[in-house]
Amino acid sequence: MGRLMGRDFILPDLGEGLTEAEVVAWLVAPGDEVAIDQPVVELESAKSVVQLPSPFAGVVETLGGEVGEVLLAGQVLMTLAPAGTASAQRAPDAAAGPEPAEPGVAVPTEAATEESGAVLIGYGTRATSATERAASAPARFGRRRSAGGGGGAGGTGGGTSPSAAGTATGPARGPARLDASRRSPVVSPIVRRIARQHGFDASQLDGSGPDHLVMRRDVEAFLHELEAETVGAETPVAPDVAASAAHATSASDAAAGDRRVPLDRIGRTAAAHFSRSRREIPEATVWMDVDATELLAARRQLQEATGERFGVTALVARFVVAGLARHPLLNSSFDAEREEIVLHGAVSLGIAAQTPRGLLVPVVHGAERMSLRALRDAIGGRSEAAATGAFPPSALTGGTFTLNNYGTLGVDGSAAIINHPEAAMLGLGRLLERPWVVDGTLAVRTVTELTLSFDHRVCDGAEAAAFLTFVARCIERPVSVLADL
Repeated sequence: MGRLMGRDFILPDLGEGLTEAEVVAWLVAPGDEVAIDQPVVELESAKSVVQLPSPFAGVVETLGGEVGEVLLAGQVLMTLAPAGTASAQRAPDAAAGPEPAEPGVAVPTEAATEESGAVLIGYGTRATSATERAASAPARFGRRRSAGGGGGAGGTGGGTSPSAAGTATGPARGPARLDASRRSPVVSPIVRRIARQHGFDASQLDGSGPDHLVMRRDVEAFLHELEAETVGAETPVAPDVAASAAHATSASDAAAGDRRVPLDRIGRTAAAHFSRSRREIPEATVWMDVDATELLAARRQLQEATGERFGVTALVARFVVAGLARHPLLNSSFDAEREEIVLHGAVSLGIAAQTPRGLLVPVVHGAERMSLRALRDAIGGRSEAAATGAFPPSALTGGTFTLNNYGTLGVDGSAAIINHPEAAMLGLGRLLERPWVVDGTLAVRTVTELTLSFDHRVCDGAEAAAFLTFVARCIERPVSVLADL
């Protein structure tokens, strides 16, 4: 009878062909009262980690899956009862499983309540920010950024080893025993996967991270404790857990210290994307050194005149947009099935960014309609989100050209992989003072290297070189582009 009072919140279609998502963390529990548009769960799809808000208010009856479980679009994400009903007070039915329904639709069974005004139910009507758990999430391969750090632009990045990452935030507490009633937050898919492979639920550990977040070091410490008990004591240990731990230890010894790090969902998608680009796109690369002294002088004058800050990336991005208007073949893609070049009417500018979750390319849509100030603000918003890597799916799709400022990583050039299905990517190297000939006289100038990778099916070297020299001329003489802004 209580079930008839509930309303099902259905996992919506996440778009762009995404049909499944893994539960990263529940932000509510059975018995909690939630408001319309209140974030209730963090999900990881193949493209990003997002928070979903509730499309209607009520009291949580049941959750549709455990942390680490993969749910399909159309399954019940959670069930809510109207506040104050007897149904809201009952214990959740542990046997109830996800029920199929039409994706993106909340299914009422009795009384209707006020609902979110969101166009797509499940995304709410107000912006949400990453929680502390998401901001402090361990990164791929053990890299980690603090919540206050920023994700820099760039296509490659260094990092620490998985074992070193465990000590980066201080020593871990002593290994905690499993507690079936405990539900500690576990953000990293790798941490959840390692625990599952060894026969236990990582959320049952008392994590050593912020807000008891379970870190990889916590899982490894627990496994080491099990190993020590198995070898040095007669105390019985759960056979499946002990055997798995012993098997992992012997395999590690046989590999002379080698470690295997499973790719998370985003990592697997990125690997497939890179491989497809290299496999399908016959790319070519042209590059040139550029005197950026006048660009830096123009930026200082602009900042003094407006009292506002303008980054080099934003300025170059504006030159790129102007260049694409002159050379539209670079703002296109190749349809191999129909053997056609698709010239895009709008510029959706991707900005390659190194984030705690790996390399991502957030997109600024409609860049051709933006002033320099508007483009700067849009890029700034994407850079802030890069601090956690928690982009909505719409921010990571639909790009038509990518700008990669890998100079922030301290390198001059890169044989970049084109972001399929785009036709080109422009790279910007570091700014260095170098000897340079100016009007026949040797001088010290600030120089950078521009690198353009392009799809040779779409355009030839002459077209690519013309675009590159246009952007270079804008950097060397910023006033020359005023007529196009």
